[in-house]
Amino acid sequence: MVASLLSFIGMAVASRELSMFMSIFEILFFRSFVGLIIISPVIYKQRAQLKQALDLGMQVGRNTVHFAGQYAWTVGVASLPLVKVFALEFTTPIWVSLLAFLFLKERLSIARVLAAIGGFIGVLVVLRPGFDTIEPAALTILLAAMCYATSIIMVKKLTLTSSPAIIVIWMVLLQLPLGFVLSLTQWRIPTFEYIPWILLLGVTGLSAHFAMAKALNVMDASIAIPIDFFRVPLIAVVGFFLYGESLEYWVFIGALIIFASNYLAFRIEQKI
Repeated sequence: MVASLLSFIGMAVASRELSMFMSIFEILFFRSFVGLIIISPVIYKQRAQLKQALDLGMQVGRNTVHFAGQYAWTVGVASLPLVKVFALEFTTPIWVSLLAFLFLKERLSIARVLAAIGGFIGVLVVLRPGFDTIEPAALTILLAAMCYATSIIMVKKLTLTSSPAIIVIWMVLLQLPLGFVLSLTQWRIPTFEYIPWILLLGVTGLSAHFAMAKALNVMDASIAIPIDFFRVPLIAVVGFFLYGESLEYWVFIGALIIFASNYLAFRIEQKI
């Protein structure tokens, strides 16, 4: 979980640094490019299964949605205080519950309804409409959370026929050309000083999710989820020291409401 926390923070900082030089689409391309290099041995081992191209249409749809989410998230990272990005991103589980009810016919329990209401209140606290001007980039983070939730729902369907390795491979193979084509109109050849940030982005883009998956294999989710919340205060410290971002207490209060809503719903459903 510590590795996962550090990876998410590293990914955000690398995206912020690269956004000062290149377009968002180019950032996403290089993230996939480095990821392709890293998982190339896995691609070679899974080549027979890849040739079968099971559920290719679903893979394309899932990665289109996920790519849109990555784009919206990176726009937010480039434009907003990092702590606000992470706080609003924690609404993803709420969207997952609502979408699972609509498309997977999963039960929408009272706990999940209360979590959705609490999450909405938390979002209002973070954005404070009527008190501050709502930044458009903040709305893109909510859009990113919705895209990530949709992607998770589609992954759940894909796991019926495809292994996690195949899903990750298709993610890299499909999103790499998409990022490349869309970045051509604003392409800038990165200078040597940006190479470390590109490598950090590519490595952390894979390690963040891999480390969390490994952690969930050896510990209860009820322990992992609270640890994951430490991303908010940690990224606040990073934003303060690296970029001079102010520590707004309303963002922390809203993030805590969002987290508490998700966590309490999770604990209630565990007991049921």
